[in-house]
Amino acid sequence: LSRLPPDLVIEVGGQKIDAHKAVLAEKSDYFKARLSRDTLKVKGVSYKTMSTLIDYVYTSQMNVCKGNVVEVITGAKILQIPCAVEAAMDSMSKQITAENCYEILTIILKDPAAYGRPPSRCGSRPQSPLSVGSLEENHMIHCFNETANDWRPLTAMPEDINTKGCGICTMYNYLFVAGGIKGYGDKGKVSDKVFCYNPITNRWAEVRPLTQARAQLKLVSMDGYLYAIGGECLFTVEKYDPRMDRWTAVAPLPKGAFAVAHEATTCSGELYVSGGSLFYRLLKYDAKRDEWQECPFNNSRKKSTDMVAFKSFIYRFDVNREHGITVFKYNSIVKMWHDCASQRLGSHLPFRCAVIGNCIYCVNKSQTLQFVVEEENAFFVEEALSSPVEAKGVLFPFVLTLPEKPEKCT
Repeated sequence: LSRLPPDLVIEVGGQKIDAHKAVLAEKSDYFKARLSRDTLKVKGVSYKTMSTLIDYVYTSQMNVCKGNVVEVITGAKILQIPCAVEAAMDSMSKQITAENCYEILTIILKDPAAYGRPPSRCGSRPQSPLSVGSLEENHMIHCFNETANDWRPLTAMPEDINTKGCGICTMYNYLFVAGGIKGYGDKGKVSDKVFCYNPITNRWAEVRPLTQARAQLKLVSMDGYLYAIGGECLFTVEKYDPRMDRWTAVAPLPKGAFAVAHEATTCSGELYVSGGSLFYRLLKYDAKRDEWQECPFNNSRKKSTDMVAFKSFIYRFDVNREHGITVFKYNSIVKMWHDCASQRLGSHLPFRCAVIGNCIYCVNKSQTLQFVVEEENAFFVEEALSSPVEAKGVLFPFVLTLPEKPEKCT
């Protein structure tokens, strides 16, 4: 086929590359979706990277080094060539030695694009699979298979991770786990360690530790940074820059507002904290001003089970064993709370939430509820999904994009 005259001209960076539609479409959904075009302008990929990827598609030989691995992996994701991502990583793994491994890791950490793109901008999958970490009693992570409506083991966390009281979140398709406590009572030792998991390589790595050991903290990602918020008897907050591999202190929580067992989320570029030891108070962190502000609080005085954001709204879920679930919605633009929805039937246990598209998944050990948010309406789906029955301890759901496999988790 490659001996036939080219039938596609790719324009990138002001230069042109001749190629064959059928050859590219076989390895790339990006090109497959554009088979009708004879000329294709590609943005977001350099000419050099495009040439490397085109050569790989034709020859199955991946030419990467520590100087271009980030650009090649990023380009392969943009062009939806998953086999090229794997080939680049395999090639780099063969080049890593004890002498250069830290140098290569530093290069990759300085460019968040290497971690992957957030689900809303990732062209390789329409949705990201829901995963859940089982904390405290074992170190397993499970992923949800939507087709089979079941949860399956994904990976085990390293034993060095203190899952009890740790903070957990995702950023750039990496899973980060920070802090925690090992042991009980007076013998409990609070940790400052931070670990990250790459679902593409299925590997864990330890990154720069917190500047202050924390347990019962909240870990949140916002605008390319991680924020470690509070912890037992702590007012302090610090943020992590993956490009510099460095934690730095930011404005502490307001006086009298130390945060334990609290909830945290980000909405419209601002960080919000509520619940736990803060009760019904809602605090907002403005990163540009490096300051915390008090926000209006709603009328509920019940303990919230979780708080998540969708678009410019924050959704707070209150759970009562006798009265069911009540959902409150906070408009971050007009700064007002509203009653949103409720579900009274059944006996409900506390849960944790994760957002995919316009659906908020509410996960605990008995079931997985779906709370759908529409333009003028929000409601719980009547039929519940399964829960990870093999998981033990506290469950914490999160969203990751997993590599394609013959039997997919979706």
